[in-house]
Amino acid sequence: MTSAPPTPQGDRGLTPACTESAAAFYGRLTDKVVRARGPREAETVQLLETNYRHVNIALVNEMAVLCNDLGVDLWDVIRCAETKPFGFQAFRPGPGVGGHAVPQDLTGHSGRTLRMVELAQQVNNHMPQYVIQRAATLLNEHGKSARGARVLLLGVTYKQDLADQQGSPAHEIALRLMELGASVSYHDPHVPAWSVLDRPIPRADSLYEAAADADLTILLQQHRTYDLQGLSVKAQLLLDTRGPLRRGRRTGCEGGRPGRPGLRGLVASGARRRYRKKAGGAHRRGYCGRLLNGERSVHP
Repeated sequence: MTSAPPTPQGDRGLTPACTESAAAFYGRLTDKVVRARGPREAETVQLLETNYRHVNIALVNEMAVLCNDLGVDLWDVIRCAETKPFGFQAFRPGPGVGGHAVPQDLTGHSGRTLRMVELAQQVNNHMPQYVIQRAATLLNEHGKSARGARVLLLGVTYKQDLADQQGSPAHEIALRLMELGASVSYHDPHVPAWSVLDRPIPRADSLYEAAADADLTILLQQHRTYDLQGLSVKAQLLLDTRGPLRRGRRTGCEGGRPGRPGLRGLVASGARRRYRKKAGGAHRRGYCGRLLNGERSVHP
């Protein structure tokens, strides 16, 4: 359980007695119980809520790909847009959509399809493949191949700070990486054991040591226990598909470490940001990018 504020719950039973029983139960869990007109309306509430979420996530996922191609900082776009007091609700891109409440339509009941929902599913279902493309590109840019690469996945659950893995995009991402010949391991404080298609995936006990040893670390879920700034220092390459590094700090890149290239805080995005930092009269060069926002600038 988490300490999230209680969400109002809607309910409606088949009979008035059922409705009152359900309301009494939910009243123990939340401050507000909303009664729908009937069971069908109550069920359709969930349909609307779920599809609203998936459609808007699909929109921002498409914006992420577009902004990456254009070299536009999507996180800054969202930051500015959400200052509007009406007409906009911020959604953020990610590696895919999971969870129990998958999008649904009413085809079986009315003969109609929700075309926008179907299109949103297509967009969201493509995001794991997009992450794989970005990961392979990032490795190639630094003289490495996906085949034989050691890839560490951080956070394999579908939701932050929960153990539930149902529908998590981590499964498809791990599978596709293994198909490319990568050696995949994972770290998740909420998942003691994990397998993909009945194949056990090695679990990293020490996060920092595993990130330092991996050719590429991919952040798939931003659990609160992760020290992302510290991780950006340890990881050779870090692909951030959630954007917490971008939202928390201007950049995680500060130059190179002794014995390693200048690769600190390489995060999920498209365009590379090239910078130079003087150290002892010499220039250190590094690359830092963001898979899902494509920021381009030069830093002194």
